[in-house]
Amino acid sequence: MLTLKKMKKKLLLCLLTAFASLPILAQTDARIYEIIAAVSEDRIKNDVKTLTEFGTRNTFSDTLSKTRGIGAARRWIKSQFNEISSNCSDCIDVFYQKDFVTKEMGTRIPKDAWVVNVVAIQKGTKYPNRYIIMSGDIDSRASDTMDFTTDAPGANDNASGMAGTIEAARVLSKYTFENSIMYVGLSGEEQGLFGGGGLAKYAVEKGWDIIGIFNNDMIGNITGVDGVVSNRDFRIFSEPVPATETDKERQMRRFYGGEVDGISRQLARYIHKNVKTYMPEMNPMMIYRLDRFGRGGHHRPFNDAGFAGIRIMEAHENYTQQHQDLRTENGINYGDVLEHVNFGYAKKLTAVNAINLAALAWAPPAPKEVKIGGIVAPAAKFEWSKVDGAVGYKIYWRATTSPTWDHSRYVGNVTEFLLEGIVIDNFFFGISSVGKDGFESPVVFPNAILR
Repeated sequence: MLTLKKMKKKLLLCLLTAFASLPILAQTDARIYEIIAAVSEDRIKNDVKTLTEFGTRNTFSDTLSKTRGIGAARRWIKSQFNEISSNCSDCIDVFYQKDFVTKEMGTRIPKDAWVVNVVAIQKGTKYPNRYIIMSGDIDSRASDTMDFTTDAPGANDNASGMAGTIEAARVLSKYTFENSIMYVGLSGEEQGLFGGGGLAKYAVEKGWDIIGIFNNDMIGNITGVDGVVSNRDFRIFSEPVPATETDKERQMRRFYGGEVDGISRQLARYIHKNVKTYMPEMNPMMIYRLDRFGRGGHHRPFNDAGFAGIRIMEAHENYTQQHQDLRTENGINYGDVLEHVNFGYAKKLTAVNAINLAALAWAPPAPKEVKIGGIVAPAAKFEWSKVDGAVGYKIYWRATTSPTWDHSRYVGNVTEFLLEGIVIDNFFFGISSVGKDGFESPVVFPNAILR
């Protein structure tokens, strides 16, 4: 017969054994800090300068010249990706992806032409068909979007985003990832998002599993037309729920919530959390909108296809430097020129992208199914699908009015859990999978009910 002392000793041993079986997950990873430090302000500046020197990069500008127009620009971008690949033993596959557009396809198309994207893929070792994408736009425009001959340097809009994408490839090509990373220069943005539309369609045809796209459009201006100057604020635009949701999913939202918990919004929260962890000097502003008021960006075609996608950009715009012919009026210098770009800021936003690309590329896939229950009970109950490569899972919850996941609990390598003491009515919940190095998938909002 066990004595009380022996029973306590045995219980303590069992608890220690149980805790010892849980993986030790670091709160931060030193490689993320290395990535931040490796991003070069000088390289970004040189790349933006080079892009502005093509005169105009209008989608319908010269494609034959070696020094002017979008043809010369995209060939130079491809050469940069090829050089990066050469430096990492051909770790990146570089190619053009193109679609033909005609005047009948939109009011901003002055002539029939090919819209050509530059794609660079760094293949993952375990999940080569899963892609996290960073994009910048190749094209620029003058005041009249139909004018494809006037100089339009497009230093900030959007040589900054394109240069940031090239720089992220330089930095991340030094590492190996389980998931694939795609670096893309998209064309046709100013004429109607044709480059993004073509690549999103191509992704569907190829059966690519898209984790999400980071659309970078204007990441270099810190002096706003509103008088605010800030090199720390930036915006993350995300739509609330997928445009492709079904009637059944819409009906579920009415009774169970999720109006601000679509896959793009979870991607925005993922970026927000990582930035707060690794770059606390920055102020990521989650904007609950697809894009700027009544406007669009190259993540939208991916959203339209059912993929997660967000836009990362400066917080304080200056409209005298966007879509403007080079001129001086009433003492104001109009035009998107090199002198207006803050390259230290562009470096920071490039790092924001790079660390989140890396975190997602090192993380296991997210659970496909997450079930929740706990009606009229003092606990919330969860079941979720097992994920290959996950060493455990984390339950997140937040007040229904909170924009961020404020509470979490790591529950180990299980596929069900009872979160006691938490009333299901008062919070929103989600589940993420956790990899061996502590990197997590985006949070998955419950998509099924436990009866």
